[in-house]
Amino acid sequence: MNSFNIEANASKGWCDTDNLCVARYDERQLFVPLAYFPRLLNATSPQCSHYELSGGGTGIHWDEIDKDLNVPGLLMGNCDITNYQNLV
Repeated sequence: MNSFNIEANASKGWCDTDNLCVARYDERQLFVPLAYFPRLLNATSPQCSHYELSGGGTGIHWDEIDKDLNVPGLLMGNCDITNYQNLV
């Protein structure tokens, strides 16, 4: 049986003016538009900068804005569906 296995661990995260940016341990970077994450989009720069990696880098948590992201989910194209109706 074949299976698809991804090492999806973040080493660092940050937000620029338009994107959530995630650096992985293998030095690849993922950029996802902040529009997909309303809480991050509306957060201040200091709030975006204050995060914790969890699960060995498989999760990213922003305590001040009560936001959690799953890094493997980001790699699979999942976004925050809290306000999905506003995006379409």
